[in-house]
Amino acid sequence: MKDSKGNDGLLCGIHTVSGLLRRQPGAVRAVWLQDGAHNPRHTDIETLAAEQGIRLSRLPLDELERRAGGARHQGVIAQFDLEAVTLDEGDIDDVLAAIEGPPLLLVLDGVQDPHNLGACLRTADAAGVHAVIAPKDRATGLTPVVCKVASGAVGHIPFLRVTNLARTLRQLRDADIWIAGAAAEGAQSLYETDLTLPIALVLGAEGTGLRRLTREHCDWLVSIPMAGAVESLNVSVASGICLFESRRQRLVKVP
Repeated sequence: MKDSKGNDGLLCGIHTVSGLLRRQPGAVRAVWLQDGAHNPRHTDIETLAAEQGIRLSRLPLDELERRAGGARHQGVIAQFDLEAVTLDEGDIDDVLAAIEGPPLLLVLDGVQDPHNLGACLRTADAAGVHAVIAPKDRATGLTPVVCKVASGAVGHIPFLRVTNLARTLRQLRDADIWIAGAAAEGAQSLYETDLTLPIALVLGAEGTGLRRLTREHCDWLVSIPMAGAVESLNVSVASGICLFESRRQRLVKVP
């Protein structure tokens, strides 16, 4: 469902919608609940929507199914403003201040395919990433396709689009966050890198990899050891490998 500007997205599911209503109620345009369903958690969402003055309607199950487009909705769908949930460089300090423990950030350098961005956001949310950062130019932002592929991650994990990625990387370094860029020619193996540190993992665009200026702002270039003839991986696959290696190391390190 889009408005006339194509700027609306959909979120499905009780946990996802209630979370957005609590964190960013100003981004929510409307909430749809399944008519005739008797679920106490639906009542909680109805209360949250009423408190924020958000329009709420009850729809039959078949209409919810149509609007969800195959996504698991649990009788709840929210329509929201995509731009309203997109942050920028002015929000970085607040995002970092809210993080408990060593930050784990994902930086995407010029990912243009919305399916890849959606998959990266979904993986980042599953891996416990604290925020995803991408440039505004020559890269996709949040779209309805991204939201569908991300499967609830949009609105749950902070997504920042920045004007100058190199400047943002310098800002992260000034905040004592290490910058690790993933590159096939990286001299350091991903599995030999300490990913329990406060770290931002940087992955490049489809086909082109990291830009020169981005590479120059990395503390390390790390590679994923490859066993076959394929020389590179899809960015969403590579981000999953890198992020879950970080999660594995952090879980092992916990006493």
